[in-house]
Amino acid sequence: MTDPHPDPHAGPGADPYDVITMGRIGVDLYPLQAGVPLSQVTTFGKFLGGSATNVAVAAARLGRRVGVVTRTGQDPFGEYLRGRLREFGVDERWVAEVPGLPTPVTFCEVFPPDDFPLYFYRQPKAPDLEIRAEELDLGAIAAARIFWMTGTGLSEEPSRTATLAALAARPAAGTTVFDLDWRPMFWHDPDAARPHYAAALRHATVAVGNVDEVEIATGAREPRAAAEALLAAGVELAVVKQGPKGVLAMDRSGAVAEVPPLPVSVLNGLGAGDAFGGALCHGLLAGWELPRVIRYANAAGAIVASRLECSSAMPYETEVEAALEAGAVR
Repeated sequence: MTDPHPDPHAGPGADPYDVITMGRIGVDLYPLQAGVPLSQVTTFGKFLGGSATNVAVAAARLGRRVGVVTRTGQDPFGEYLRGRLREFGVDERWVAEVPGLPTPVTFCEVFPPDDFPLYFYRQPKAPDLEIRAEELDLGAIAAARIFWMTGTGLSEEPSRTATLAALAARPAAGTTVFDLDWRPMFWHDPDAARPHYAAALRHATVAVGNVDEVEIATGAREPRAAAEALLAAGVELAVVKQGPKGVLAMDRSGAVAEVPPLPVSVLNGLGAGDAFGGALCHGLLAGWELPRVIRYANAAGAIVASRLECSSAMPYETEVEAALEAGAVR
C-alpha cells in the first residue's frame, strides 16, 4: 500500500517508533450532562475515540513517538479523526479510508461513579476491521519498540489475519502487548474467540486485561490464577486489572506488583484503561521496575477517570507525577 502521508524525515536510517498500535478508531459522542439517560441528553461533545487509538494518544502525551494502524470511512468524521491525531502528535500515515463504510460513532451514558453504558454504531461493518495483511508496513511494525494490538482486531476477517500477520512479524526480543479488549457485542460466541486469543497470546510478550477478559482468554478468573494462566499461555508479563481492588502484575521472573487504586472522584471511567495502557508502554520503555510501572499507569488511568472525555483527557508527565506525589487525583 502506498503511504498516503509520507514522512520527509523517514528513511532507512530513521529511528523506529516507540509505540505502534493497531485497532479501533471512531468518534466518541459523549453527553455533556452526567446522570442523565441518553434519551434525555440534549448536548454532546465530539472526541477522538477507539481503544487502540486512545492508547496511542496516551503514549504520545508522555513524549513517545507513536503511530497507529487503523481505518476510517471516506467521510467528514474520518477527516476529523485524522486531524485530531495530527494535533495529538500521533503519526496517521497508516490511517487509510475505506470507501462504502461509515466511520464508527460511539455514544455513552455517564452515571458516576461506576455505570457508563456504551453504544457502538459500527454497522454494516467498521472500517478498522477491513485492515488487510498485504497493506501492513511490516518493517515498521517489526522495528517498533512496542507493538500494541487488541482483541477486537481478531473478531472478523480480514482484520484477524492482518493482526496475526503483524504479530508474526515481531522479533522475539521485542515488546508486543495484547490488550485483551473483550467486547461481547463484536463476537457471535465467546467460545469462538478463545482459539484466536490463544494464537495471539503465543506471539505476545505482555497481556493486559480485566478479570472478565482474562476468563475469556484462558478460563481462569481469580486474579492470581488469571495472571498465572496468561503466563502459561506464553506471555512474559501479565497485567490483571481488578477495578476497585487495583491491579495485579506478574512476570516470568517471579516479580509481583499489587497496586491499589489511586483515590479519585470518578466522572467517566471509560478512558481509564487506555490511559493505563499508554502509561504502561511509557514505563516499560523507560525500563522501570515493575511496581513503579504499574503505579504510574494506575495514576494515569485515575486522572482520566476524573474527566469526561478519553483521548483529549490523556495526562502529561507532570500531571501523573503530581497525582503520585499527592497520593490522589485532586
